[in-house]
Amino acid sequence: MDGLETDFNLKVVLVSFKQCLNEKEEVLLDHYIASWKGLVRFLNSLGTIFSFISKDVVSKLHIMERYRSSPQGEHYTSLQSMVAYEVGNRLVDLDRRSQHPDSGCRTVLRLHRALRWLQLFLEALRTSPEDARTAALCTDSYNASLAAYHPWIVRRAVTVAFCTLPTRKAFLEAMNVGSPEQAVEMLGEALPFISRVYDVSQKLYADNSLLALP
Repeated sequence: MDGLETDFNLKVVLVSFKQCLNEKEEVLLDHYIASWKGLVRFLNSLGTIFSFISKDVVSKLHIMERYRSSPQGEHYTSLQSMVAYEVGNRLVDLDRRSQHPDSGCRTVLRLHRALRWLQLFLEALRTSPEDARTAALCTDSYNASLAAYHPWIVRRAVTVAFCTLPTRKAFLEAMNVGSPEQAVEMLGEALPFISRVYDVSQKLYADNSLLALP
């Protein structure tokens, strides 16, 4: 991916999720991909600790960019149009991965799950006391989201790795929006944009019985 420099402002990234929704509350995939690239920059700025997530996210973003630039790209303008196209044309493996192992629906579902983890973790950083242990915050967020989809050996390795996370203060400073107090205020203003995109996506997938794609 291009431009993974570490010097950036997380508020710009989080607010960019506001652009993901149009007036019909459709999730626009170009903006969704761009917003996720910003989140990857944030994760990478914290070192290798989150590489197990960011590397997988990058591979999923590449898949979606290929769909957008393909002859069928017009069907991948929004999450809603993609779901209608792939489900309507039976381009999604509903029970087991076979003919369509990297469908757009499956690919975005993996990004959707990772977004939930990051949303929960950032919200925990915002609402926790100054002396909160980031390892505990991150583990709780992981257990409430991604852990359900990872085998035991991965869950074990991840939770051990979380023990090396920097302090809450260091996380807030890495957001490059000023003091820790300013970072907390920024999260309160910006996280609702991610939450809305997540909620709209969650409902779309639930309505189409796509939340458990293999």
